[in-house]
Amino acid sequence: LQSTSSNDLQLVSEYYFFHSSGQDINDFPLPDVNLIGEHSDAAELGRMLQLILGCAVTCEQKQEYIKTIMVMEESVQHVVMTAIQEVPSVLDLCLICFQLKKTVEELNDALATKEEIAQRCRELDLQVAALQEEKSSLLAENQVLMERLNQSDSIEDINSPAGRRHLQLQTQLEQLQEETFRLEAAKDDYRIRCEELEKELLDVKSQNEDLTSLADEAQSLKDEIDVLRHSSDKVSKLEGTVEHYKKKLEDMGLLRRQNKLMEEKNTALMQTNVGLEEELRKANAAKAQLETYKRQVVELQNRLSEESKKADKMEFEYKRLKEKVDSLQKEKDVQHVIRLQHENKMLKLAQEGSDNEKIALLQSLLEDANRRKNELETENRLINQRLMEEQSQVEELQKNLQEQGSKADDVSKCLYSCTRTVLCVIPMLFPLSVQRVEELEEALKKKDEDMKQMEERYKKYLEKAKSVIRTLDPKQNQGSGPEVQALKNQLQEKERMLHSLEKEMDKTKSQRDHEEKLIVSAWYNMGMSLQKKAAEDRLANTGSGQSFLARQRQATSTRRQYPGHAQSATAR
Repeated sequence: LQSTSSNDLQLVSEYYFFHSSGQDINDFPLPDVNLIGEHSDAAELGRMLQLILGCAVTCEQKQEYIKTIMVMEESVQHVVMTAIQEVPSVLDLCLICFQLKKTVEELNDALATKEEIAQRCRELDLQVAALQEEKSSLLAENQVLMERLNQSDSIEDINSPAGRRHLQLQTQLEQLQEETFRLEAAKDDYRIRCEELEKELLDVKSQNEDLTSLADEAQSLKDEIDVLRHSSDKVSKLEGTVEHYKKKLEDMGLLRRQNKLMEEKNTALMQTNVGLEEELRKANAAKAQLETYKRQVVELQNRLSEESKKADKMEFEYKRLKEKVDSLQKEKDVQHVIRLQHENKMLKLAQEGSDNEKIALLQSLLEDANRRKNELETENRLINQRLMEEQSQVEELQKNLQEQGSKADDVSKCLYSCTRTVLCVIPMLFPLSVQRVEELEEALKKKDEDMKQMEERYKKYLEKAKSVIRTLDPKQNQGSGPEVQALKNQLQEKERMLHSLEKEMDKTKSQRDHEEKLIVSAWYNMGMSLQKKAAEDRLANTGSGQSFLARQRQATSTRRQYPGHAQSATAR
């Protein structure tokens, strides 16, 4: 990963050097990215940093980077400058700018130092003037004292006050003379330093002017190179544009020929559409009646299924009650046997016991048997009553089913007659055979595909022509203005014609789909009527020896098998 990143960084640096400075860096020893990624080699990392520094001082933000370098320590600046100078592809303009920046900063430092020295000289001049005034005052005082000394005691006598004062003043005078001499020497040194700085300032100004002229010259050369590069790019683009226009003009001839062929095909399709519209108007007349018959059949089938469900439910309830009656009858027989066994045992016991006990026991057993008999009789009476009610409901349901069956027979007969009528009308409405219809559908699909392909190609050529007309130079096309306008008018007419063809094609597709739906619905209705008739025939043949509920179950199973048969008939 480090090797890949270092390689990418090296490639970016080389690309930037070549495109920013216009020079090649083949002479410079490029860093080995493998050594950097595997061993972090210091020498290779140094070369990589030299490339990055070269990019930094040649980019658009070079002023900021140069300022950052100038802020560093002098030793670091020296190392950075040495590294930059070792890269042969760094422009002289970069070094000149760097030296110019450094020279300007030195000039500013020299000017600041000059101002400080001048200020110091002024301070020293003021100090010398003050010392001279003090010296003059001291000389005047010395003269006064000398006069006093002449008038008074001799100053040579050290023990006298005048001698002591004279000695003190003499030492003070010597100190002031030494201070004055020292200040004059410092003044001379500062004056010499100021003259040297003025000379250096003049040299720096001359160097600055030379560097400025070189920088202006380099900038002008760089601007000329950019202008020439832009001009060469523009010339190559214009040559490519001319070739592109030639190809587009060749495509225009093909577009015109294809447009003529498309107009001929459009005329044939319009004639076909007119014939199909006439056939569709004839077929729409029978659609409403077929829909009403279809809805009536669906409603009757739903009602018939509901009645059959009710009948099945009543039959199940009847079976459940019958099973309950049988179980009660069996229980009654078991109780009767148990009672007889019990009486038999009691009779045997009675023969062994007394007559009174026998009579009492027989009476209790008789009462229990009578009570159980009464309970069973009441329960049997309720069950018989429930059976009578269920039987009456079953008879009512049978009557309703017979009525619904008669209505369904009437509707099926009517539907069958209507289906036969529709099947007779369909050959009159559509005189073509099934094979002819399939051939026409295949031809129509092929024409639709051809129309789509022609439409796509026409749109492409149209966009090409528009782009050619938009991008043509008005100065070069002043002589061909009427021809271009004529081409534009032709293109607009072709667009309008294409839109009209698309609308007519959509209408044709919708009409074809509608006709297919009508044919499918007619086949479905015919299959349903035939299936209904076959089911009725089977019920009539097998219904003589069966009960009503058995016939209803058979009809229900037939209806459950009906959808699959209808689908197979539709598929056929």
